[in-house]
Amino acid sequence: MRKPLLALAAGAAVLTMATPAAAAPSGDTIVTFTVSTANLDISVPPSVNLGAVFAGSTASGQLGNVTVTDSRAALSATWTATVSSTAFTTGGGTGPETILPNLVEYWSGPAVNTTGTGTFVPGQTTSADAVTLSLPRVAFSKTSGAGNNTATWNPSIRITIPAGAVGGSYTGVITHSVA
Repeated sequence: MRKPLLALAAGAAVLTMATPAAAAPSGDTIVTFTVSTANLDISVPPSVNLGAVFAGSTASGQLGNVTVTDSRAALSATWTATVSSTAFTTGGGTGPETILPNLVEYWSGPAVNTTGTGTFVPGQTTSADAVTLSLPRVAFSKTSGAGNNTATWNPSIRITIPAGAVGGSYTGVITHSVA
């Protein structure tokens, strides 16, 4: 008779082991990622030739597209682009061979293209708004918005050639910068 009791005890052990465990109701996974940032850059045409003019007249033309690329992914993505000019000289750069920056006028014109959110503001919309480059001037700015953005404009310059200027090929530098 002892054998049946032993068989019954072994069967009870098997039933106890077969009972499923309780499952957890949920589980959390923490996910992270990084939004990469880059720089605030400006690109400008390498050179422009305004052609030939006579002393006592003006040389004028567009410089070509200037583009600010803001890849900082900033919460407050504002910036200001400025423009300045060196003197234009020929030969030895004596008085009659020099055209000073106060005789160089600049206007940004409107934006050719913009991307991103915010307010893009031209420094000088038309030739009537032209400013001399006797000191650095605002060329373009972005006054509000967030995230990456770009702005492109095609500025114009007008250089008054003094009546006493000597003949020659004059060279100067128009500098755009952004901060």
